[in-house]
Amino acid sequence: MHATHNPKLKSWVESANDPASDFPIQNLPFGVFRRKGSTEAPRGGVAIGDQILDLEAVGLKTGPTLNVLAAAGRKTWRELRKSLSIGLADPKQAKRLAKYLLPMKQAELFLPVAVGDYSDFFTGIHHATNMGKMFRPDNPLLPNYKWVPIGYHGRASSIVISGTPVTRPNGQTRGQTDPPDAPPLFGPSKRLDYEVELGFVAGPGNPLGKPVPVARALEHVFGVVLFNDWSARDIQTWEYQPLGPFLAKSFASTVSPWIVTLEALEPFRCPAFPRSGEDPRPLPYLLDPADQREGGYAIGTSMFLRSAQMREQKMPPARLSRCTFQDAYWTVAQMVAHQSSNGCNLQPGDLLGSGTISGATPDMAGSMIELTQGGKHPLTLPSGETRSFIADGDEVVQRGRCEREGAVSIGFGEAAGVVKPAPKA
Repeated sequence: MHATHNPKLKSWVESANDPASDFPIQNLPFGVFRRKGSTEAPRGGVAIGDQILDLEAVGLKTGPTLNVLAAAGRKTWRELRKSLSIGLADPKQAKRLAKYLLPMKQAELFLPVAVGDYSDFFTGIHHATNMGKMFRPDNPLLPNYKWVPIGYHGRASSIVISGTPVTRPNGQTRGQTDPPDAPPLFGPSKRLDYEVELGFVAGPGNPLGKPVPVARALEHVFGVVLFNDWSARDIQTWEYQPLGPFLAKSFASTVSPWIVTLEALEPFRCPAFPRSGEDPRPLPYLLDPADQREGGYAIGTSMFLRSAQMREQKMPPARLSRCTFQDAYWTVAQMVAHQSSNGCNLQPGDLLGSGTISGATPDMAGSMIELTQGGKHPLTLPSGETRSFIADGDEVVQRGRCEREGAVSIGFGEAAGVVKPAPKA
């Protein structure tokens, strides 16, 4: 850590000094914006308090995505962060830089990177166990889980920015009590769910055929966004064998607009998930002593829901659960090392999803299918409504925050979306 992490550091942007702000001067996440209602070209900016500083203030013209910045590498990111921190802390620079500020409420935000490829992992061991118990009570974790970071290739085209409405998908389903020879039905999913995840944005890529060593894997990670991997559980149940998730997860995935850099997350590093004495030792290509000591990140994330009725009554969203990335069985570095271990080439802007993050207690479940035990135990909202899964008109809001004694708390903003009815089949 260095001067940009100093908990005593303050900004001349007063809103950044509010302890409740997601974006103090110790954070400085990157995003893409333009003035709301304008025809300006989208461009890169940095969040500071309730303002956005145009990166042109430090001579950086990004264009409509941050892919070039992501490709630049750790040295460039560190120098840029230092320059921004100095400028936003020095009152003498306020007059020069203030003209580059735009209030967030006056901004339209965009996907911060053009996502070329997206992979989703399954690092949440409590989620894997909870889901396994529903289908394999005597053997919830499959034999390979503790040996290999499980993942699948997702659909990058349907990743959307926070605030984008999510249309309920149509698909093939078959009821659990239907006869084995009964034909499936095609229509709207009745078991729409969310998944609390984090998305790791790739920085400099690796050449095709050249794996990334686990000890250097974090050099290939630009930063982190919140990630809600919407899931249609009934479609998934019917289609997932033998090749895994497909249309049940490709209709929408919501990300937050601000990339919180690994540099900003340095104060919140922690040991990797503690493995029991019975767990296998990771294979050599996944094992690095430094990564085991401090390869985890204490990133807390919570999921909220607000129904249409709650919005009409001006009620705030109700928190359904809270969890932490500390409960991920595999580290970010291990995900990158495994993704590239066969020679797969990561490219700047690629996204690696963590998989659903759940904790060890019921209130830390990262999906509704866990919270309601497959819909058997509906949740009651403050409005008196009940939910087994997500209904049309529901707004789902994911938020994230890092807190640690001796460090200034930083946040991620939010990843939110309102569910719209399915189109007529």
